[in-house]
Amino acid sequence: MEFCGWEKWIQPDSLVAVKPNLCTAVREKCESSNTDPALVEAVCRILRTRTKRVVLVEADGLRQTAREAFEASGYSQFTRELDVDFVNLSEALTARTNLPPAGNIEFPEILLRADAFITLPVLKTHALTYFTGALKNQWGCLPQYDRILLHKYLDPLLVSLHRVLQPRMALMDGIIGMEGRGPTNGSPRRLGVVLASQDSAALDVTAMRLVGLDPTQARHVVLTAKAGLGQDDPTYIHVDGDWARYQTQFQPAVLDKAIAAMNYMSRYRWFVKYALEQDHVFYPVRSAVLLLRRLGLIEGG
Repeated sequence: MEFCGWEKWIQPDSLVAVKPNLCTAVREKCESSNTDPALVEAVCRILRTRTKRVVLVEADGLRQTAREAFEASGYSQFTRELDVDFVNLSEALTARTNLPPAGNIEFPEILLRADAFITLPVLKTHALTYFTGALKNQWGCLPQYDRILLHKYLDPLLVSLHRVLQPRMALMDGIIGMEGRGPTNGSPRRLGVVLASQDSAALDVTAMRLVGLDPTQARHVVLTAKAGLGQDDPTYIHVDGDWARYQTQFQPAVLDKAIAAMNYMSRYRWFVKYALEQDHVFYPVRSAVLLLRRLGLIEGG
């Protein structure tokens, strides 16, 4: 945080919105899927030395509320101690905001008026975006619990979110990352690192290189750099740290036919409402797909 010059852009009484990655409320998956509570607490403690107006933010998902993920991840105790509020973006006031190519959609008003936005992602692979880090973590700022309907715009919409949010700093949780079937069903990998930058694209590129992934495969990162919102050329990215000590090779996520089909069908509201949102439909189909993967009948088993 000192390297990123945080004290220069956090003034007394600044409103600081901090976005951890809270993508699951399944306790046994939280350690490798969600941002480590120790990292979030440390960041909040430092911020509270400058301002009392620090809030953690997250939106509901299809399978859990933001509050459920918050509680399952073990954030309650330190937020009470530090007097840090948690804001469920799906319940917050919104304002119509232009987010191409989706157009004018409802967006949390608190994020539009925050003096600083900080993102705290987890270093993970992702079946749809190849990699999920600082840029992809901002997808959870969309308040619509069924934002999966917007997946048809996923990569360019992530660019628009980055343009609106303008994060002042990104700190990536690589304490325990995830490879393979990320962002929630992959294999945990303990790296023991935290990466930070004021340039989210440069951070994502560097994290991918650190774990042996090809940054050019993450289309949302490439598009962000092309829009002039970050650096994706390693030649111009200075890395301050023991690179050789932590460099490794992650297994990439596989976009198999089942995931590709679900992603395509998720553009239809009736499919999301009557299939993905219905436990009696979703879980039996999911179990069948897992069985087919184990039998090797679907790529990525």
